[in-house]
Amino acid sequence: MYKSLQKRLKIELDEIKASGRYKDEREITSPQNSNINTSAAGEVINFCANNYLGLASNEEIKDAAKESIDSHGFGLASVRFICGTQDIHKKLERSISNFLGTEDTILYAAAFDANGGLFEPLLDKRDAIISDSLNHASLIDGIRLCKAERYRYNNNDMVDLENKLVDSQHCRTRIIVTDGVFSMDGTIAQLDKICALAEKYDALVFVDDCHSTGFVGMTGRGTHEHCGVMGKVDVITGTLGKALGGGSGGFTSGKKEIIEILRQKSRPYLFSNTLAPSIVGASLKAIEMVSENPSIIKSLKDNTAYFRQEIQKTGYDVKGESHPIVPIMIYDDQKASDIAEFLYENGIYVVSFSYPVVPKGLARIRVQISSSHTKTQMDKAVSLFSAARKKFKV
Repeated sequence: MYKSLQKRLKIELDEIKASGRYKDEREITSPQNSNINTSAAGEVINFCANNYLGLASNEEIKDAAKESIDSHGFGLASVRFICGTQDIHKKLERSISNFLGTEDTILYAAAFDANGGLFEPLLDKRDAIISDSLNHASLIDGIRLCKAERYRYNNNDMVDLENKLVDSQHCRTRIIVTDGVFSMDGTIAQLDKICALAEKYDALVFVDDCHSTGFVGMTGRGTHEHCGVMGKVDVITGTLGKALGGGSGGFTSGKKEIIEILRQKSRPYLFSNTLAPSIVGASLKAIEMVSENPSIIKSLKDNTAYFRQEIQKTGYDVKGESHPIVPIMIYDDQKASDIAEFLYENGIYVVSFSYPVVPKGLARIRVQISSSHTKTQMDKAVSLFSAARKKFKV
């Protein structure tokens, strides 16, 4: 039986390769940092990691992880409600709640699980989910598992959102669902306007803040801080695998009763092993560092402003405004792939994004800035992007 499937898969893979959309996995032989070593290209400058605050190989973070292994072991070999909850798990949940200004928090093995396990326990066919059209794949999957009515509004379009709120007024409970930062575009959701509409139409507000927690907002609390609506967002999901150390793990944080229902009914929580102690200890240290040392957030903001200013001078179409996600638009799958390879061969590690990760015709290279990048590194990237624009006639 497999031979017929194998033949079909080979044809599909060949088509993906011919289109320039094939995703190679480059081998890294060093810790994650702004400078990394690779098997194929040697030492390169990394501009495509989610390591926004440069904490992925920070010595204090590593020490905290090692100490947690010594004190609490390597793993729990169980789920939370059986025998997989340690004191440090509860401590991390309290720490995240205090950091975000929420009532309670629940940890997940990944942020994808947090989004996948949110909607089904809370909502049924009497309710409605009103979702931004560019929300992350994990949200789309989580919403599909729920029997609530589904409405989709145009990306960051408050007029269309209000129309959907009007259309869904017959439903029992309604929740507006949005990414805090749209990761392919580097744009920030208009949470102040979303919260105002939610109040007007008696709806809940949910935000996926994976590309925000730890560095967006004056003190890094996220998009709800950036938009001045702390305390008005009902549910926030986030990750420990990006700015906060770059390991793994996710969380849902928000109203006490919502979190308690998730502990009782959320399937990814009930049926997945709890987070390893090393990740918990490192994450606690990361939140402590962000809370006590705002200079790393300032360094990231300064680097972002500098790189955005310089890359704009090269003539590329660049999306977003102030976020360290800097999408450089190529609009052609093959050219985007060729430019990424050209940069890689010349010491700049970036990756092209094309369909189905982004819509057809909107291929790009997504540069991600870190607080650990130097001006010399950023200048080299800008220079090579400029050379690539001429070489590949963008």
